[in-house]
Amino acid sequence: MHSVTIPDTFREKIARRRGRFEIFDRLDPARTALIVVDMQKAFVAEGAPVEVPLARGIIANVNRLAAACRAAGAPLVWIRTTLTDETGAHPWPVFFEHFNTPESGARLLAALSENSPWHGLADGLAVEPGDLHVSKNRFSCFIQGASTLDMVLRSRGIDHIIICGTLTNRCCESTARDAMMIGYRVVFVEDANAAVTDEEHVAALINVAATFGDVRRTDDVVGMIG
Repeated sequence: MHSVTIPDTFREKIARRRGRFEIFDRLDPARTALIVVDMQKAFVAEGAPVEVPLARGIIANVNRLAAACRAAGAPLVWIRTTLTDETGAHPWPVFFEHFNTPESGARLLAALSENSPWHGLADGLAVEPGDLHVSKNRFSCFIQGASTLDMVLRSRGIDHIIICGTLTNRCCESTARDAMMIGYRVVFVEDANAAVTDEEHVAALINVAATFGDVRRTDDVVGMIG
């Protein structure tokens, strides 16, 4: 787990513009969902193809959030990146052709195809039968065509979301940005998100807090949903 947080200078700057640093005081379980992003073996397991070592340290907090939401009656959605279909095709050529070497792109596609042993959720996560599962094929869950998450949430009257998972600065931040842009109120859990480095983690927290949502800790969110 990351031990760093948003520096006070940024907290003060954000608070001056928003009126205060934290803007959501309570989460109504009937209108709130926990979104757990990409806590898959491909990212979390030791020696995984796209390993994020610090992601193993947030499993306990993800499970705490999950338990609190279940107890309150708020739905829980496990998000899994799924980058190929049954034919092996992928829908994101610009990313794979320009932002990866052929080797790294092939490794990512192989790890995150639906039939890969790395595709499943990581060991230690408290997944229960009543939980929801959604696959996505982009960093953000909410960009057009990436997943069915928006439809799943709106059909349940959800307009507040809690985001945790990995990577803080890619899929989690991208999901938070797009969620706010289409009308969701976002709570981003700083000690239940993980990136590869502290620097990337903090930069993403600052970006989210500045414009896209509240950044809070697990203890706070458990209290807000309880």
